[in-house]
Amino acid sequence: MTEPTQTIPEPAKPYYAHHIFFCLNERKNGEASCSQHNAQAGFDRCKQQVRAAGLAGVGQVRVNKAGCLDRCAAGPVAVVYPEGVWYSYVDEHDIDEIVESHLKNGKVVERLVTPAHLGR
Repeated sequence: MTEPTQTIPEPAKPYYAHHIFFCLNERKNGEASCSQHNAQAGFDRCKQQVRAAGLAGVGQVRVNKAGCLDRCAAGPVAVVYPEGVWYSYVDEHDIDEIVESHLKNGKVVERLVTPAHLGR
């Protein structure tokens, strides 16, 4: 007797193709944190550039705020999912490059990838 064949359903299309989370954490005890490195400006710039590029919305890109992502030594940081690529950025030019290269064209910006050993 043979077992009935089951079909594996197709995975649901994700609501967003990419999420980018920006650490905006501020530590009150004087320890390093992303907010000390102008993380809010990076978040704001990314939202602006994603909208300007026509990438915002369902099926495309969502720019999110996050609390501590526990990579303070590399701050400020952002992480792009579903790939799980971590970026350390310095200024608006870095943000523009992440939007254009990664979020728009699917190419990781290698020079901005956070070194794997940098954590808290």
